[in-house]
Amino acid sequence: MKLECAKLPIQEGKEEEFAKAMAEGGLDILRGAAGCTSATLGRGVESPSTFLLLVEWDTVEAHVAFTQTEPFEQFVGLARAYFGGAPDMEHFDFA
Repeated sequence: MKLECAKLPIQEGKEEEFAKAMAEGGLDILRGAAGCTSATLGRGVESPSTFLLLVEWDTVEAHVAFTQTEPFEQFVGLARAYFGGAPDMEHFDFA
């Protein structure tokens, strides 16, 4: 399993809208991707404008393949409107 961890800075005042957009469709787009086994979103306690997106992938290649699809474009189109800066993303390996 590969865990994608994406730290998402969200525009101040848009946090609730972002959380709602993810709950009402954004996470489902990710969960429907080939090779995705789960997707969750958490909100910072000390930094409430920062969200952490955790996506479990079978392989990094599955994630890369997803980035070439229309559902990925839909997800990015939905999420990007709320970004207050560039996301910071990294993959982690779990046995």
